[in-house]
Amino acid sequence: MLKNDSVAIIEQYKRNLAGYTIDQLRYKFQEDVWSIGQMYIHVIDVAEEYIDHIQTCTMETQEKHGGKTEVGTKAFIEKVWPDVRVKLEEPVNRTRNPNSKEEIIAGLEQVLIKMRYWEEHVRGTNQACKVRHGWFGWLNARDWFEMIGMHSRHHLCQKARLDEKLVEAGLCNNSLN
Repeated sequence: MLKNDSVAIIEQYKRNLAGYTIDQLRYKFQEDVWSIGQMYIHVIDVAEEYIDHIQTCTMETQEKHGGKTEVGTKAFIEKVWPDVRVKLEEPVNRTRNPNSKEEIIAGLEQVLIKMRYWEEHVRGTNQACKVRHGWFGWLNARDWFEMIGMHSRHHLCQKARLDEKLVEAGLCNNSLN
């Protein structure tokens, strides 16, 4: 079994979700900033994308000998996504607000099911079969699995900032995790 905290981070997102109403999840304090719900949708979508890359790596027969970029190497050594706010080229509203908490729960559950499967199977994959990440370079199946946790953990800082905005707006007490 792969030893990292990727599954635990997604489980934490699921536990934290219980503390929100749908109105809190959909609240945007500023038009060009995501709501907490949009952030959840993004975390789910990226996890699904990375899981697709894991599958591609495991099905690949042609080895790629490219390595990680300097940023990628540092991130994997430190096991941390770089502490920068990434501004996506897409409009902020492209990531939609959720229709319900159940939609987010279902998305997180699907991610967890797939992650638990790959947690058991990624170890035996050919580590020379890789898919390129635009910022981190060539990553193998294990790297992509680890990236789910690194990326999701990175967004916990954003979640904390958005939680503060809910409190400032008087939409909740300050007991959100």
